[in-house]
Amino acid sequence: MTSLYPPLDIDLPTQLLGGLSPREFMRDYWQKKPLLIRQALPGFQPPVTIRDVQTLARREEVESRLVSHGTKGWSLKQGPFRRLPPMTQAHWTLLVQSADLHDDDTAALMRLFRFIPDARLDDLMISIASDGGGVGPHYDSYDVFLLQGHGQRRWRTSSQTDLSLVPGLPLKILADFQPDADDILEPGDMLYLPPHVCHDGIAVGADCMTLSIGFRVPSQATLARGLLESAADQICAQHLGAAGLYGQPYLPGPDLSALYTDADQAPTQHPAALPEHLIDSALATLQKIRLDQAVAARFLGQWLTSLPENALFDPADDVPLLAEAIPATGQLVLDRCTRLMYSGQQVFINGEVADVTPSAALHALADKRSLPAQDIALLPADNLSALDEWLQEGWAHWER
Repeated sequence: MTSLYPPLDIDLPTQLLGGLSPREFMRDYWQKKPLLIRQALPGFQPPVTIRDVQTLARREEVESRLVSHGTKGWSLKQGPFRRLPPMTQAHWTLLVQSADLHDDDTAALMRLFRFIPDARLDDLMISIASDGGGVGPHYDSYDVFLLQGHGQRRWRTSSQTDLSLVPGLPLKILADFQPDADDILEPGDMLYLPPHVCHDGIAVGADCMTLSIGFRVPSQATLARGLLESAADQICAQHLGAAGLYGQPYLPGPDLSALYTDADQAPTQHPAALPEHLIDSALATLQKIRLDQAVAARFLGQWLTSLPENALFDPADDVPLLAEAIPATGQLVLDRCTRLMYSGQQVFINGEVADVTPSAALHALADKRSLPAQDIALLPADNLSALDEWLQEGWAHWER
């Protein structure tokens, strides 16, 4: 299958980035300053229609929001929605989160931005709006590409440092928005915004569609908590054995079986006081816990490949058993919802540590999201067994 959006050469100029190469964009703009790109995708046709987006918003498993602004101020409603306002009614916006989980072509469009690591790529949100619709002046804590899909949208942006918000609203609306740029985007135009750049997008006319490619930004607290949990896994490995909880293999843990001792301790006149020696002993135990790249990779790999609850798989009825016979033609393709990453000797898929021998072909599958039959034939037996399991789960599909 030929991709609608072939991968970019990181050193070649591309229209997607306004004539910059991905390397130049990452060096000069990523997390630094906005970039307006006219006709990033010339002749662009959105992967879904406005009616498709409205249909998605009616489904229970799809996260959606309806934002309106009128004489009574701002209102926010959570989906699913049985009925939506007509396009003839002004000042409303429908936002459908993670549309890439529900449509193959939308997922393919999002992966056009894989010159940025998958670990940072989050989701593709689609918004449709009637004339004057928007979510108000605000800022995001993450990078975003705003691709115009249908109609027009006016984007006002500001590099202001005053990020104070209007209190008491259901939305985060800037109290004093002072735009320093004002542009109208047509279909195929795209605006890149780094974190904390203030912006306000307003639909110009009805039938406006904007596709937002957003990125993950973990906080230091999230990273620290994850590393400590991974360190706790090492302790569990000592007590639960190599298989660990839920069958997940643990990294080898330190021997913490020795008991606390306080021989030669003097008698105390303050029995309720915590002994300093006990506190020091507890701190010394932490020095035995390994916090290294393997532990950090384990936490990040499982966390970043974990799937939201609305990621649904549809296994095929007739999948080949690769461990028995590999088809002469065709390829294995990852499902649009599947997240597959690797680091060193570890492979992660959909929140799990894959119990496989790392191989160049598995890395290629993760990078390219497909693997032809001739390459699969070179895989070791445990890799083939893992691929068979992924096919049975619907995490991957065989395309003939």
